[in-house]
Amino acid sequence: MALVIVLSGFNGLTDLVQSLYNSFDADIEITAKQGKTFDPNTTSFQTILKSENLAYYSEVMEGNALLKYDDKQSIATIKGVSTDFQKMSRFDTLVREGDFNIIKNNIVIGKSISYVLQTRTNDFASLISIYAPKRGKITSMNPEDGLNEMKAYAAGVFSINDELDNYIIMDIEKARALLDYTTEVTSLEIAVEKAADVEKFRKEIAASLGDKYEVKSREQQNSLLYKTMQSEKLWTFIILIFILIIATFNVIGSLTMLIIEKKKDITILNNMGADIKLIRKIFLIEGLLITCIGAIFGLLIGMLICWIQIKFELITMSEGYVINAYPIKVKILDIFAIITAVLTIGFIASWYPVRIFTKKHLQVQ
Repeated sequence: MALVIVLSGFNGLTDLVQSLYNSFDADIEITAKQGKTFDPNTTSFQTILKSENLAYYSEVMEGNALLKYDDKQSIATIKGVSTDFQKMSRFDTLVREGDFNIIKNNIVIGKSISYVLQTRTNDFASLISIYAPKRGKITSMNPEDGLNEMKAYAAGVFSINDELDNYIIMDIEKARALLDYTTEVTSLEIAVEKAADVEKFRKEIAASLGDKYEVKSREQQNSLLYKTMQSEKLWTFIILIFILIIATFNVIGSLTMLIIEKKKDITILNNMGADIKLIRKIFLIEGLLITCIGAIFGLLIGMLICWIQIKFELITMSEGYVINAYPIKVKILDIFAIITAVLTIGFIASWYPVRIFTKKHLQVQ
């Protein structure tokens, strides 16, 4: 039961985290291996952007900036995007307040930035001032001459996680002007057609662009996150199996006591012609029946509890989370893994006392 509930809860959280990152990260991301920016208007890139495997793409310009709202300040990461960004990212599903609108001087800010600045969406009376350093040498003695400034409205507030909530999303032309660029990009994000093979298309792009560019899939963009989640689930399963092994001592004890209690019956069976293999098989089957009945009831109760949580959302999350109830997802592969582990441990737990005690303590020949 505990294995089903814990692993299903872990699956739910994993799917939630992946869905949040999937709404922000593209299927494929292209960045320069050397330098911060590159020109996407070359022949190689234009050929890629005309591929039938490509659904949408967005030019991206990222950089750091200082935000000021009333008397409050905060450092943020600018992400300038082109018009197809909303179509390929489903970013509007992450907006918790206001709307996703980056037309003209509108921006969408992360929840962490909004909290620090205490911003109000669509507040036309108080604009957010955004400052970014100019490129090149600064000759003026006035520090403000070394900064580009932009005034913007907070059209919406999005929430993903602590890291990404420090971003602000704006139109790429505004971001370029603020960061002192013209046609350059820091990355090119691509959404792949549903029928296309993402990994195959990624390899084709990498081969076309050569060694000067890094082409990453969504999993590769967050490789540490995916590896961490997989290892956490594995170790959770191992720890629960270890607890299950400790619990099987009850089965060993029960079978041992049963063998001792049935000593006379075993002797009678032996005198009637039952050999040691048959007697061991009887007790082994009884031990396996105990294991199977416990496994079946445990699985059914665990799956019932998971179904109740999915259906009625009894366990809720605190206010401010992206979902209302604790996420649960039961996977068939996990059920098979649990059944295999339980039956294996149950067989060993049944075999050991039957093998040892029927031979040594009862001296059945």
